[in-house]
Amino acid sequence: MSDAAPDSAERDPAVPKRRAKVRKRHTVGKVLLASVLVLAMATGLGTIWAYRHLSGNLNGLDVTGQLENRPDKFAVTGPQEPLNVLVMGSDSRDCAGCNIDNLTGGGQRSDTTILFHLSADRQRAYGISIPRDSMVDRPDCKATDGSTIPGADNVMWNEAFGLGGPACTIQQFEQLTGIRLDHFVVVNFEGFQGMVDAIGGVEVCIPEPIVDPAHGINIEAGTRKIKGKEALNYVRERYVVGNGSDIGRMKRQQAFIASMAHQVVTAGTLARPDHLLRFLDAATKSLTVDKGFDNLVDITKLGIQFKNIGLDNIQFITIPNIPDPADPNRLVWKEPQAKQVWDKIAHDEPLTKKLSEDVISAGNLPGSGSPSSSGGGKKNEADKQALQDAGLCT
Repeated sequence: MSDAAPDSAERDPAVPKRRAKVRKRHTVGKVLLASVLVLAMATGLGTIWAYRHLSGNLNGLDVTGQLENRPDKFAVTGPQEPLNVLVMGSDSRDCAGCNIDNLTGGGQRSDTTILFHLSADRQRAYGISIPRDSMVDRPDCKATDGSTIPGADNVMWNEAFGLGGPACTIQQFEQLTGIRLDHFVVVNFEGFQGMVDAIGGVEVCIPEPIVDPAHGINIEAGTRKIKGKEALNYVRERYVVGNGSDIGRMKRQQAFIASMAHQVVTAGTLARPDHLLRFLDAATKSLTVDKGFDNLVDITKLGIQFKNIGLDNIQFITIPNIPDPADPNRLVWKEPQAKQVWDKIAHDEPLTKKLSEDVISAGNLPGSGSPSSSGGGKKNEADKQALQDAGLCT
């Protein structure tokens, strides 16, 4: 398990002390709003309709009253504040088209948890995946009615979401990492499929056919674009791909998201008003977000801040982990590496190569034939093995 990041009193005296949150400028928001209006007019859509429709797709949820003992943000160097967004994938089968594998049982479960960190200088972005079967000490958290959901020791990471939804997962994340979150997003299968379909599918490299009769999955091998239910099956499949582990599935999900980001940037989606509006319409559907993030200007503001980041600097990793000594089917965070990752993110410092093993970037996709950015021969072989374990091309 990971301890909270050390406070400033325990750090080097040269490190700046914590400071209060800086009041944000509004100029960027005005420019973005004007851009949205231009896009609406360029596509022949009513200006007011476009803004209201896209913002109306979002489901805002205020969980601030359920969060306690939140960590402070550290003072960092940069023209803006670093941004931390926790993305939680819900595997609820209740939404339209979400019961893709005929599993039973209502409600939501936590399928995927990824922290997206955008640096203060807007020059790098990290997506850090947390395995859902990581064993952690879950803290107490508040339910929507104000009652306390008791914490528990040595339980799976995704238990928090099942018991208390986004608020309990956020409470757990902040207490275990020492990182203050700025926003959160919950996305279900329907929203994910809509985004993939809106950009015409996402290119993947599948080294061997994926055949899982038990779940009705049959995906051909090869390098090609996939979309619709096939894309959902690809990122959800676990049992017959690679080594069958959840770590492998996460690595495949990271590669898929990286490929999606690569396509949005390189295929001109951001430059085509009609394509952009379709993507925004799909991206805002079936999302639950915090109340400070529930309108189109806020979403667009986040997206526009990625525009100057090179694709190689949008990187995806998994928090360092090892098999749980008490149960080989579970994981624990590898220390001190996991703590060092969270500490560097809290202080907005670049991750070292040692801490970002098996990295996947939006500019160096598996199967693309690009040289590995990981370094020498032994590390490259380790990277190849990790890709093979995930069922990805090397």
